[in-house]
Parts: sequence; C-alpha cells; structure tokens
Amino acid sequence: MFPRRALLVPVFVLILVFDSPALAGTISVKIIAFNDFHGNLQSPGKFRVNADSPELPSGGIDFLSAYVSSLAAQNPNHVVVSAGDLIGASPLVSALFHDEPTIEAMNRLGLDLNAVGNHEFDKGRAELQRMQSGGCSTKDQNTCKGGQVGTPAPFEGARFQFLAANVLDAATGRPIFPAYAIKSFSGVRIAFIGLTLRATPTMVTPTGVAGLRFTDEAETINTLARDLRGQGIESVVILIHQGGEQTGAPPPDINACSGGLEGSPIQSIVSRLDDAVDLVVSGHTHQAYICRVANSVGRRIPVTSASSYGRLVTDIDLTIDADTKRIAAITARNILVDRTNPKIMPDALIEKLLSRYDALAAPLKSHVIGRVTADVTFTLSPGGEAPIGDLIADAQLEATRDSGHAVVAFMNRGGIRGPRAFYAAGAPSHPGTITYDDIFTVQPFGNSLVTMTLTGTQLHTLLEQQFKGCTLDFPAGNTTGHTFDQILQISSGFTYSWNPAGPVCAKVDPASIKINGVAITPEGKYRVTANSFLADGGDQLYEFTRGTDRVGGPQDIDALAAYFAAHPAVAPSPSARIRLTPQTNP
Repeated sequence: MFPRRALLVPVFVLILVFDSPALAGTISVKIIAFNDFHGNLQSPGKFRVNADSPELPSGGIDFLSAYVSSLAAQNPNHVVVSAGDLIGASPLVSALFHDEPTIEAMNRLGLDLNAVGNHEFDKGRAELQRMQSGGCSTKDQNTCKGGQVGTPAPFEGARFQFLAANVLDAATGRPIFPAYAIKSFSGVRIAFIGLTLRATPTMVTPTGVAGLRFTDEAETINTLARDLRGQGIESVVILIHQGGEQTGAPPPDINACSGGLEGSPIQSIVSRLDDAVDLVVSGHTHQAYICRVANSVGRRIPVTSASSYGRLVTDIDLTIDADTKRIAAITARNILVDRTNPKIMPDALIEKLLSRYDALAAPLKSHVIGRVTADVTFTLSPGGEAPIGDLIADAQLEATRDSGHAVVAFMNRGGIRGPRAFYAAGAPSHPGTITYDDIFTVQPFGNSLVTMTLTGTQLHTLLEQQFKGCTLDFPAGNTTGHTFDQILQISSGFTYSWNPAGPVCAKVDPASIKINGVAITPEGKYRVTANSFLADGGDQLYEFTRGTDRVGGPQDIDALAAYFAAHPAVAPSPSARIRLTPQTNP
C-alpha cells in the first residue's frame, strides 16, 4: 500500500543504509530536521520568523511533509531526523488513537531517525516500544484503525528508528533502543547519536520510566564518539532532546542566536563534547535558533533547533571531503512551514490519512462542554500564577472536595498544553463556546487525580521545593534541584507569599500560607489534591510522595469537563492567590 524504506537494524547498535555511488572531491549531504512535533498533525496556528515579519498559518503534517519532500528533492544524499518529543502531549486527533496517526504519518513523510524525548515516555517503556514495533493497544478500542483510514492493520509501528543512547535498562545496562545509526553516502559514513536529557525521570510520571537508567549526556556522547572514531567514522552528528533559548525581546529571528545560548543546558553539554562531534540538532525548549557553540577544545560547532509543533523545519547542508571523510563545512537555516506558500502543495496522501482520522474523532472533538465569559489565558502574574492554572486547579478541587475532602488542589504548569488558553470568541464553528477538543488540547495527558493528607510543615516544604536550587527533603542521591522555578497553580482559598530574593529553601513565609483566610499550623493535617504525575513526585516535587491516606479520583480532563458543566459561564479568576514579598500584587 505504501513503500517501505530499506532498513537494517542490528540489535541495539546501529542502522546501515546502503551506499550511493561513489563521488570524487567533496560530497554534499542534506539533513532535514525538526523537533518537538508532539503529534500536531493539524496546524497549531500562526507563526512569525522574526519581529518584523507577519504571522502566517504554519505547520500541519500535510505541509510539513511537502516541505520535507521539496528539500529532499534538492539532494539524493539526504536524511530526515527528529530531535525528540515526536509524540506525547498530543492534540486529540493523535492522542485519542494512542499517537498511532502520528507514527503512520511520519512513516509516509519519510522520517529516518527520532531521538527519544521525555514525552516519548509519557505512557511508559512498553508503549514506546509498541510505537516502534507495532501492534494494537490493549487500553481501549481506539487503536489499529487501519481498515478505516487506509493503513495496514494491525498498527504497523515506526518504519523509522528510535535512538536512545543514554536510556539504559537498569537490569542489563543496555540501551532500550539503538544508541546510534550510521548512514553511508558515496562511501562516507555519518554517525547519528540520539539521546534525551538526563533529567527525563524528573519530568515524567515515575511509573513511565520504572526500570530505566538515564546517563549523563556529554559522557555518553564522548564514549560513543571515541568508539566511532575507532571504527573509522570521521563525521558525527548528535540528535539530542535538550536545548536552550535566545535571549532578548521576543520574538527572536528564527535564524539568529541572540546570547549564544549562554548558560543553557545545551550550552553546558556542548562545552564538554569531544572534538569528534561536528553538529548538534537539539530540541526540548520549543525555541528556534541557529547557533555556534564552543566545544571542549573551543571549536564552535553548529547547534540548531526548529521551534515546535512542525511550524519550522531545519535545512542543514554538509560538505564532506571525500578523501578524509571529514565534514569540511556546515550551513543551516530554519524555514517556516508556510501554509500560504503558493509553491508548496500539501501532501495529498497524508492529507487523506489525516482527514480520515479527523472524521473518526469529530463527534468527540465537537462536543460542547461549556462557555467562558472572557479569555482565560496563561499570562503569568508576578507571583507565578495564571488564570488558566487557577481554573484547572479550581476544577480539580471541586472534583475531589466531597469524595476526598480536599481543601486545596495543585496543578503543574508543564501539564497545561496547547495554546494554553480558553478563548471567549471560540472557533468559527462554535463561537463563544468551549468544546471537548479545546479542553483536551489544554490537558492531554490523561492523569488521574489523587487526594492525600499533608501536614502544615509538609505544605511549606512542598512550596519551597518549587524554587530553583532547593533540595529540601529530597530523596538520597538527588542533590541537583530545579534549574528554574516550577510554580504550582493553586485552587481558590489557598494563598501564600514568597520572596524572590529570599535564600534557597527559605523563600516562602510560613505565616502567609492560609486556607480560606486561616493560617495553617505546622502539625495541622490538610487534604490536598494533585494529578498522578505530581503525586508520584513529578517535577521533583517529592513532598507529594510522602502524602498519606491517598484516595484516587477522576481523570483530570473529566474534572475539567464536569467543572464547565456545573459552571456554564466561567469567568477568569481576578484573585491573586500567590503574592510576592515585598508585596507587589494589588
């Protein structure tokens, strides 16, 4: 039905793609890269390439595939790669079907390699391995829809290769996927090492990474680079799910490098890399940049990132000396996947695949949940709360107040996805209303709610654990803490103050922590609700794991749907639940 790429996969080591005819002099190779697609099969909206450019409709798998094909046609020596988070935290049209639509679409787009990201582990190791090998999900009936959408049944799995150099089975010490792939062009072999950020276990529900060990990124790369050099491979490319961001006023130019990624996680990794590494394709931060960053010997190597959601694609050209087999030059540029470009026609085959999945999801997607009276946005207050975070926390408190006797609910900011807003104008098809698709886009993880008891002292410890550098009451062996503040969103009735200039682990004034205006006491016991990600210690908020008398609740999205049903005209909260000391909020 669809052509399959020739692929050889020796166990846990490498992939060989057969040589093209040998050439003399220099060899040109094109790498077509993207990252953080997150199952965004449909356009996520508009995007601009710099502050002076207009916002244009962008992305969508049909146009992304067309741009990839256009670039691939420029050079038969090409490879299509992704730097992680291909799936996970996906919109409904992909997530409803366990992200099988994204894998099937990427097979037809021609993706060759995907380095695992943290979100590839959202549903656990076994489900990720099913994404590679195929077969039906056992969770529900929304799987293996090939007979209805025109793909093989059962689910075919990825025809491209997942790479996971630094993700090891804790029992065997072996990577769960190949550590690297080798692709050969005209007698020149290029190695692609794929890996995710070491901190993945702090970002994923612990059950999703149970039995796995994540190793240091730079150490892993350098060990493999030395091994590859011993095999006579002189060209090494890194696909890594870690990144940085440009400094300065947004939106930065997608092809610039304001600030040089200084102080970012990816800069720290690159600064330790062996000189055998020639190029780093990065991701995770959802930023766009084309940079050169100094490695361990001071040589500045290209580091790229293509924003997120398929809105950009990175066009990278390598010039390789045919005699030395070394990369002599690299050029890279980010290209907007512009849906208004008259020279690009959407991929008709993928367009048909998407439309069939969209039709299957339509009855659920279009179901009206409720209404908002004004935009409920993700605009953060000085204290770190957002109206949409308040709303979600309120919904979770209401869902567990009776069944779990909860008095406060907490929501992690990273669990609020999509455009991170509910708009009063709605969509043209449902002006002023909120649909199931809207709430799923904002809360796609399917976490369940957990209500537990924490003491007043534990609540104070939990709030301190939000802030950069604080490892108060962390498990033995974990001494790193956050690299940036992770401010929890909180439900109505819970208030506190914190001081940005306060010492590490002493930013929150204990006397300011109140529930319905009453100060908590150190020995008091309080029923607290969080989603299962947080309840298991996600985002390094480990105090949740010490909660007692746990009671399970509904899924987070069901709680939000019930809240809209009970409050058909929802207004954004005007209250300031989190204040700064000295107080700067009204």
